[in-house]
Amino acid sequence: MVEKKSNPIKAILYVSVWVIIWGTLGSFIDYPLYKNKIYLEGSIYQYLTFIITAIVSIISAKFFYKKFEL
Repeated sequence: MVEKKSNPIKAILYVSVWVIIWGTLGSFIDYPLYKNKIYLEGSIYQYLTFIITAIVSIISAKFFYKKFEL
């Protein structure tokens, strides 16, 4: 059986891309909620928006990691 070698540069790039995706997705969701005064800046709801999008991003990243050979 051949052992799979991990490439740390590819792994770092993969995580970096998912952090960018998480921030972008969270901001796209946050912006209209904030502009329509559904919640205020720095409120618990804004934190929850980014926490929930982080959880979704982590689950997605783990799912797609298995599809790519990194």
